[in-house]
Amino acid sequence: MKRAIFFLLEEYADWESAYLASQLNQQKNWVIKTAALNRQVTSMGGFKTEVDYLIEKIPRKMDMLVLVGGSSWDFKNSLLKKTIAEALLNGVMVGAIDNAVDFLASNGLLSNYYHTGNRQVSWQEVSQYINPQQFRHQQVVQDRNLVTANRTGTLEFTEALLKAVAFSDWQTIEKTMDLHRMGYYAYCQEYENPH
Repeated sequence: MKRAIFFLLEEYADWESAYLASQLNQQKNWVIKTAALNRQVTSMGGFKTEVDYLIEKIPRKMDMLVLVGGSSWDFKNSLLKKTIAEALLNGVMVGAIDNAVDFLASNGLLSNYYHTGNRQVSWQEVSQYINPQQFRHQQVVQDRNLVTANRTGTLEFTEALLKAVAFSDWQTIEKTMDLHRMGYYAYCQEYENPH
């Protein structure tokens, strides 16, 4: 069984994890779990989520760690930093979107990775951010086992992570994302009715 853990903070951006979680959850060989600093977190949309793991109980065995963006990522936490660093070191697929990428930058976790994010200029005063030349002005960037995306790259983020873990063949993944990118009627004209 493959395990994806979605790390959520207070005021997390609900939509940034919805496409990915719903796709992974459709396969029986994937299990979706949530983790946070507190037992319950509330999304920007007002959804209250009771998480599966507190940060200190996140299992080391996982196949994907997803850091969901939102408005609370401007903080320090050595245990979270260590958890992410170990995941990257051990080959776990790590995805960070929106302000979660800011946390990676401010903790030196983007070092030696090509990456993207919201505003690189906001990291200029961050001493731990040592590789600005590896920033890419793109919706999503994958470098080995790290996928980063800006706040408007939800579909691209989902697609990149699904491809990275060989969730399905690339053509099927692209068609699935096209349904959301193009809309139902344009999709039906291009492909066929998906239902």
